[in-house]
Order: sequence, then structure tokens, then C-alpha cells
Amino acid sequence: MRTYEEIRNTIKAGLGIHKCDLKIENVKLVNVFSGEVYETNIYIKNKRIVSIEPQADLEAEEIIDGHGQYAVPGLIDAHMHFESTMLSPEALASVVVPQGTTTLCADLMEIANVAGEKGLKAMLESIDRLPYRMLIEVSSRVPTAPGLETTGAVLGANEVAEIMDWPESVSLGELDPSKILFVKDEYIHKVADTLARRKIVNGHAIGRLGQELNVYASSGISDDHECVNVREMLERLKVGMKVFIREGSSERNVDELVKGILDHHLRTDNIMFCTDDKHAREIQTEGHINYNVSRAIELGLDPMDAIQMATVNAAKHFRLEDEIGSITPGRLADILLVDDWRNLKPNVVIFEGEVVAENGKLREECPVGNYPEWIKHTVTLKHEITPESFQAAASCEAGEVEIHVIDMIPRQIINTHSTEKMKVEQGRITSDTERDILKLAVVERYGKNGNVGIGFVRGFRLKQGAMAYSMSHDHHNIVVVGTNDADMSAAVNEVARLNGGLCVVCGGRVLGSMELPIGGLMSEKPAEEVMSQLDELNEKARSLGCEMDAPFMSLSFVSLPTVPDLGLTDKGLVDVLAHKLIDLEVR
Repeated sequence: MRTYEEIRNTIKAGLGIHKCDLKIENVKLVNVFSGEVYETNIYIKNKRIVSIEPQADLEAEEIIDGHGQYAVPGLIDAHMHFESTMLSPEALASVVVPQGTTTLCADLMEIANVAGEKGLKAMLESIDRLPYRMLIEVSSRVPTAPGLETTGAVLGANEVAEIMDWPESVSLGELDPSKILFVKDEYIHKVADTLARRKIVNGHAIGRLGQELNVYASSGISDDHECVNVREMLERLKVGMKVFIREGSSERNVDELVKGILDHHLRTDNIMFCTDDKHAREIQTEGHINYNVSRAIELGLDPMDAIQMATVNAAKHFRLEDEIGSITPGRLADILLVDDWRNLKPNVVIFEGEVVAENGKLREECPVGNYPEWIKHTVTLKHEITPESFQAAASCEAGEVEIHVIDMIPRQIINTHSTEKMKVEQGRITSDTERDILKLAVVERYGKNGNVGIGFVRGFRLKQGAMAYSMSHDHHNIVVVGTNDADMSAAVNEVARLNGGLCVVCGGRVLGSMELPIGGLMSEKPAEEVMSQLDELNEKARSLGCEMDAPFMSLSFVSLPTVPDLGLTDKGLVDVLAHKLIDLEVR
């Protein structure tokens, strides 16, 4: 918010009475409001743009020669989760800021499901140190699937309303259709409280079309980041919902949806970009929102349209266009200098008038703060975990039974539902590595009930061993997949020993592991160290037969009880669209 003094000083700088803090001269300005590109100078005072007038001749304390580079507004990620990067907000800065992202709209539902409002406050303690802007999409689903899962905390309507008044809060976080279509009063209160504050409600409309989508939109839901095909994108635009085109590690939608924009000659005013969940190494090597922009242009989208989708469109959507999203007078000075506006690789990143990154690196590292000890001890197993914990009891002693199977879709978080006949030995259903049907389990990790939910999944292609992770969306119990119960047991116990983390086990031996002490979700270590450890773990998973690009990201999503067709929680197998628990065996 601007104060009287700041406004007065900005005016005086523009009139030449005061010196500006910074002049960026000799640039080609990408003006996302007028849709033009033209040569000019940019003047900055008190973190804000004073002038972009080519004929202005103002004095400045510091001058940067743009050498004819393009000046592009700082990029906005319209929806993301810090926890999926495995990095703290401070460590993430070294990865996303050099790629040109200056604003992250973060739904902190992961840490909220683990540690509630206290967890959110612990995360926000880093804000003043960050060389980017963290805005909060207040978690609407804590828990995500009430009655179907065990979580570490609950955020009711009163708590959400209180958090919505925090200055960092810009929206109500993603709300899945079951909360609306089943007319759940608690969530309708959350929507109403948000709309009363003139803030928006983020959606999560995966799999919904037709009248269901109309009902969902009618409740006040503003957007959706779950479109995986062109039909879904068109349906959402028709009912007045904005579309966030997502490119994460295990959910890659840019190519198909941008081609849909081109094929259908769609306007892009109501479309923007997000990452949702993307591992740090992929951000470092491939790019962040700048990848989405550059790839869209490569596919044939007009460069101005693509840059607007990553800047002013998102700012307007969150009702922040008076603050961010453009290089225009009065806005905060978030600016990228790039050689080619068709391929956004920033040479310089300016955040609120200060150079924070140059040539792919932060000017100054952002040290990780001291997180409270209690948030590093969130894993408590109520019962001892042994191989017997993962027995899948059958309705017969021997022979075959028909079971429900989660069929993964490569590079997407949605899955399909099939049924398969499985062998029964001594009253137990076992994994079938030949058909790639492996046992999947979710172990309650908050010390509340000791539940272990059992299912089967196809898609990991493990030939031996097991993988486990303490980030299982959105309840964040321990999820484990394996070829045998002994290795699954060893993997879960290793994650518990670490107080949260991920590991690969084979033959009862831990091949590799990494601790994630902050809520069992994030590391306290610098980005490069975390990325290197994850690279090693991915290689260990591949040595057991898993061929996925991001095996642990896929593992974290496979049990999600709000993404069709099937989910798995500590309470059992979930029919997502029906929003109910079902038996493992087909009845």
C-alpha cells in the first residue's frame, strides 16, 4: 500500500524536484497495457515506476544501460505450492528469481494440512528477506477430503476468514467441486466470506463439465488450473472462469492447451500461466514461468499475448494490476532485461527497484531462517510398522480376486480406474511386477490412529524394492509403493526416522534418502544441495526399474483423493467423483 509521503515523493521525482533512485536507459519497453514495444528509458523512485516517457529527462542516483535489451515486466506464477519444490521460500529464491519470476501466488495447503495456522505463520516469517513477492492463496481445504483422510490440522471457516485478512492474502485457495456440488455449508461460508472481501476464489475443477461445471462456477469460483485438454479449457472460458495453463513436473499442459488457443483462435485475456508443482532442478534447467512463455511463443502464440498471460493478465485477475504486472507509472518496479522477448532468459532481474539477479544468479544469496523446532517433529507413528502392516487381505484363502487398480497417466496427475484379477496366496493379495501392478500404501503419520490404507497402482514399473515419501497430497501422510512388503516397511521406517523425507529401499537396505524436516515437506538446506540429493534419489529409483521423469512427484500425487478417478488415503481407497471410500475388491 502506498503512503501519502511515497506518493508525494514519486510525484516530485517525476517533476524533477527530487532525483530518481534509478534510471534504466536504452531499452525496448514491452508495454503489456498498450500492446506496444518501443524504445525508451525507465525511471524509478521508492521502488515504483516514475516515468516511461521517451522524452523525459530526469536525474537519477544510479543509471543502468540497457544496451537495447527488452524490458519485460516481472513474471507472475498464478498458482504454486512451495512444498512441492522441497525447498524453503528462502532457498527457492536462487532457483526462480534468476528465471524472472518476481511474484509467487502460493497456496500453502501442504504445510497447513500438517501444522495449521501455526505452520502458515512459520512460513511467512521469511517474507521480508525474500527477493521476490510471496502472495497467499488461503488454503480452503484443510483437510481436503474430510471424513476420508487423517490430517495434522484443520482450518475451519473462522480460521480461514481470519487468515484472509492478512495483508499477504489475495484469494481463497483451490476449492474442489465436491465441496460445492455436495452443498457443504462450511465451504460455502468460506466462499461467501472471501467474496465479501472482494477477493477471488481459486478453483480445482478437474473432470467437471456441463451442468456440474455451471453449478460450480455459479458459486463464485473464479478460475481453474486443472485443464488437461482443450475441451476443458473451452468449457471453463464459456462459463466465465479464467484458465491457468499449468506446466509442472508431473502435469504438463502447455503444449496441448496453447495449440488449442491457436486452433480455436481464442483471445488470451482470461488465460494465464502457473506451475502448480515443479521440482527445483527442472526449474533450474528448463525454466519457470519464463519456460511457459517461451514455449508458447515457440508453438506459435504471439509474443505479446504470451507475456501478457504471464504478467498483466494474472495481476488483473488477482485485482493487483495497480501494483504489479506491468512497467507503467505507479507500479512496483519488477523488471527483466532480456536479449530476445521471444526467448525469456533474463540477463538482469529487478525486484521493487533493486537488481536482485544477474546472468542466471542471485546477487546475494537468501539465507534460510531458523524455523521453530516443533515444525521439525511432525512425524509420529502410532504403531510399529512391519511387513505385516501392508497385508492386503483377500475374501478367499487362495485363487483369484478382482480388485480396483489406479492406472497412472504419464506426465499428468489424473488417473484412470481399471479392475484386474489378482492372485491370492494365504489369504493375501500380492504385487504383480510382470503386469506392473504394485502395492501402494498410505501410512498415517500424525500419531492419531495408526491407519494404513492399501491399494494397487499401475505405472511405476518397479521391478524390485520400494519408494516412500512423507508428502502425499493433500493429507501428507507417508505414501509408499513397492514390490514387496518388507521393503515397503523399511522405506516407511526410514522416512519416520528422518522426521519426514523420501527414500529408496531394495532388499531391506536403504539405497538413498533425504530429510525434509520442515513439516516433513521441505529442506533447510540450500537449493543446490537439495537438487543434487534428489537427482541421486531419482537415479536410485530408475535403477529399480522406474522410468518416470519425476518419480517422487508422481508418488506424491498418486494417492490424491480429489483427482479422478481413484485416490488412496490412510482410510482406504477413494472413488473421487463419488467422494466416498470403496473396498479394494470389486463387489
